Amino acid sequence: MNSTSSPRDVLVEVAEFRTDSRYRLVHLKGVGWEPLAPEEFEPRLKQVFPDIDLEDPHQVHWADRPGEWPRWHPGEA
Repeated sequence: MNSTSSPRDVLVEVAEFRTDSRYRLVHLKGVGWEPLAPEEFEPRLKQVFPDIDLEDPHQVHWADRPGEWPRWHPGEA
């Protein structure tokens, strides 16, 4: 992003890290907010934006802890 850009100018915005859920809220431009688990993240982004570069901060903005997801174990709510 340039100095005048905001996170809303990017295709994808990942909300703050929370420890009370296995999901992170993800805003997809033109679609809205969705809770996504780590295994859902890349496939969903590629579904909506087939040519997205997940490593490009001009396309994907993380509020904090880029690439990190809350710990979760099968069987937990």
